Amino acid sequence: MAEQKLSAAPRPIQGVRRSTTPSGVTHVRTYQSGQYVVVGNHLAQHRELSLTAIGLATHIFSVPESTPVDIRSLTERFPEGRDRIAFALRELEAHGYLRRVRERTEDGQLVTRTYAHHAPVDAASAGVTGIERRPVGGRARTRDAVADAGRDETAQEGDQAPCEVVVPSEKAAAVEPDVVAPPVEPPEAPAPRGPLHEKAVTLLAGLRRADERLTLSLRDVHRLAPAVVDWLERGAAPAAVLRTLTLDLPVAMKHPAGVLAYRLRELLPPPLPAAPEPPPVTAGVHRPHPFQECDGCERVFRAPEPGRCRDCRYGQATAEGTRTVRAA
Repeated sequence: MAEQKLSAAPRPIQGVRRSTTPSGVTHVRTYQSGQYVVVGNHLAQHRELSLTAIGLATHIFSVPESTPVDIRSLTERFPEGRDRIAFALRELEAHGYLRRVRERTEDGQLVTRTYAHHAPVDAASAGVTGIERRPVGGRARTRDAVADAGRDETAQEGDQAPCEVVVPSEKAAAVEPDVVAPPVEPPEAPAPRGPLHEKAVTLLAGLRRADERLTLSLRDVHRLAPAVVDWLERGAAPAAVLRTLTLDLPVAMKHPAGVLAYRLRELLPPPLPAAPEPPPVTAGVHRPHPFQECDGCERVFRAPEPGRCRDCRYGQATAEGTRTVRAA
């Protein structure tokens, strides 16, 4: 009776049905009355997607529409790093579960709109180019192709571009028409940089002397420099621009470049009016007479014409008057 039987069957767990298989997973299903998402086995058991990509797709399918799902938002939400999340998004995009399109809103703002497909679509119809689909055995080569295709994507997933997710329904995902991304316009040639541009760059780079929160990256400095040049071209002094950008800053400032861009755009002064022209010189303006030399006493005096000075004329008139009186 005291001998232990090592081959005895274990005691069953309360509330869990007994499985007929000797090992592996046993599903303990609980009825979900709400707050759940339906994920197809084509995604949950995908042979080419990484576990991070499958979990990330499940999260995107479960969030409501208009939830930001850009790299920065997902990095703040999950402990995985930026590189792993970016690679997982590119995996989903390469296999037709995700499509990101750069679009402009009605007010002209550039946004990244994300379309999450509950059923995978063809990569060509999803607007994904340059990524080669591989068979099951070539997963390592697929990861290399996805990594190569996403090297230029980091600039598009910048923090300044808001992201909007559009999750179509399961029925609409199966019959969704092919949408071709708008053609990408060729980049414009950079404008020539003059002395005002250098002065604007110096002003923006020196803002951290006034407030250390205004420490800008090199990219933000060159992005804000044209707005500062507009101020300088309108006659604003650098001290006035500096005062506008540094006074009465908000206490909680998460994006200093956005605050500066708003102030430069909304507080832009009107062009400085032209300086008034000096009044023309008219004939009525009094000018002093030139110097003349007296013919009698050689004294210098001002007069319009040569002749005698006032004293000589007065003495001559007095003498002539005396002679006239004597003669009478």
